[in-house]
Amino acid sequence: MTAQFPAARPRRLRRTAPMRRMAAGTRLHPAELVLPMFVKEGIGEPNPIGSMPGVFQHTRDSLRKAAHEAAEAGVGGLILFGIPAVKDARGSAGDDPAGIVQQAVADLVSDVGDTMVVMTDTCLDEFTDHGHCGILTAAGEVDNDATLERYAAVAVAQARAGSQVIAPSGMMDGQVAAIRAALDGNGFEQVPVLAYSAKYASALYGPFRDAAECAPQFGDRSAYQQDPAGPVGEALREVRLDLAEGADAVMVKPALLYLDILRQVRDLVDVPVAAYQVSGEYAMIEAAAANGWIDRDRAIMESLVAIRRAGADMILTYWATEAARRLC
Repeated sequence: MTAQFPAARPRRLRRTAPMRRMAAGTRLHPAELVLPMFVKEGIGEPNPIGSMPGVFQHTRDSLRKAAHEAAEAGVGGLILFGIPAVKDARGSAGDDPAGIVQQAVADLVSDVGDTMVVMTDTCLDEFTDHGHCGILTAAGEVDNDATLERYAAVAVAQARAGSQVIAPSGMMDGQVAAIRAALDGNGFEQVPVLAYSAKYASALYGPFRDAAECAPQFGDRSAYQQDPAGPVGEALREVRLDLAEGADAVMVKPALLYLDILRQVRDLVDVPVAAYQVSGEYAMIEAAAANGWIDRDRAIMESLVAIRRAGADMILTYWATEAARRLC
């Protein structure tokens, strides 16, 4: 039993900043943050993303500079997305040894690979001219099994370039098993797979699609990403399947609107759990702050604490460098 008021006064532990820090139950560390980055082939200087203030499509040189800044701030990792100069229906640039992602990965691993983890998104939407995450049938549907072959090829190309974590985001059935087998068969048994296990067909991906130039040219991705109104058991089933196929860590995406899913995944598994604070979550806070409606800095840190409190071991966030500097 505990005392009641007036003997019990919870405010005693909240009165001062040092007291609040000492009693805090949730703590952020820069090493838990992962910075998503975009690199575009054929540009001479960084392109600002209008819907994501402070985020850029980088050149290889500006990407390296931003990666060094993140490393100096103590950020734990980077995840790379690429925009090739030429796209086609197969996403051929995805596994081209001379493709923009492979070149940029080699740069980053050489520069910062000893101090932070260099990850690659393994999907096709950035590389296809139709904007979908896989190979299309004649009827315009994504062919799950044909897409697995492409994912496997992309994963191996990224690993050969030096990627330290392969992160498949396409939500194809069997994608983790296909990638794990391909990596193992090509001598990359030590490269881990971070599976986008519970990725929802969210309305919050719009700014990312501006940045990666990957908006679907027709339809949407509801047939392969999870339904926001779907049963919770579906997300947990996806997680179990990915782990059975060899995933080393799992992810929930988006983060803030799916904290309930994140908590249940954290309670279910004994591997690291990541959460992706997606572009729309970033843009909403930036836009509200630009209008003077919220305190930007406090909102950023509060959002990250919420994700950490819900159970994320790693947080993918476009504020990674800024937040890491603030935490130091």
